[in-house]
Amino acid sequence: MNTIRVSAFGEPSVLEYVEGAALSHGPGQVLVRMHAAGVNPVEAYVRAGKYARLPALPYTPGTDGAGVVIEDDGGLPGKRVYVAGSLTGTYAEEALCTPDQVHPLPDHVSFEQGAAIGVPYGTATWALFNRGDARAGETLLIHGASGGVGVAAVQLAKEAGLRVLGTAGTAEGIELILRNGAEAAFNHNEPDYLDRIKTAAGAGGIDIILEMLANRNLGHDLPLLASRGRVVVVGSRGPVEIDARNLMLHEADIRGITLFSATVADLAEIHGRIGAGLADGSLAPVIGATLPLRDAARAHELIMTSGARGKIVLTM
Repeated sequence: MNTIRVSAFGEPSVLEYVEGAALSHGPGQVLVRMHAAGVNPVEAYVRAGKYARLPALPYTPGTDGAGVVIEDDGGLPGKRVYVAGSLTGTYAEEALCTPDQVHPLPDHVSFEQGAAIGVPYGTATWALFNRGDARAGETLLIHGASGGVGVAAVQLAKEAGLRVLGTAGTAEGIELILRNGAEAAFNHNEPDYLDRIKTAAGAGGIDIILEMLANRNLGHDLPLLASRGRVVVVGSRGPVEIDARNLMLHEADIRGITLFSATVADLAEIHGRIGAGLADGSLAPVIGATLPLRDAARAHELIMTSGARGKIVLTM
């Protein structure tokens, strides 16, 4: 089978497209023929050697994907599934998974969409409901809402009865946010966008902010908060300076998240919620770009650029 192999940490060029040995499942494992794999920013950080948890070299990247079960210990062969985690990496034509990493993929959801579920929708669910304590009727701002996690959060929050505002950096991103259910969207490259958010939020302020780039935005987020508001930091690329008086004034919280901290029981609850949304159509992953597996290096270049519009997916 063909796979992506990383033998040294570094630039995207270290992602090598090679022929590897076919896999076979062992006890308690599920072998999946991959049709698509999702590309996440964390995979670029790992590839560069700039992440807290680094795999042993060589390795195959990838957490998310979708395909058809080839072999397992039960009755899954032939079933369409999405993969949220794997034992061998999803940037490959085959992947070994544990049973709790494999989830049913409804027939109306494409393999490309299935590859856009695991990290984006898992992270958005964990950030909103487990860490953010989001409740129906609250006002939510998603700062960076046009990427994979952002779009997932828009859909999840809308379904849960929150009032959703979002930001993006392009007109296309703004349109995408609105199309997926946000009440209003703002271009964060325009000089007056914070004033416009304040006007849209109203006198009460914003109850929850999902922050995808805290090193740029966190200091600007805090004055927007309602009393006892929460900022949930999903992503950051460096340090930031804030005025802690804004926290004191609003009795506000800054909460960091990592999906790696979720337990098996947490993940079962998360994917139960996601599965119900996929089944009833309230959740519909948006694909921003599709590239063949051999172009994984190009995908890693794209994932780190601004102007995201949905999920980047590799196809086999």
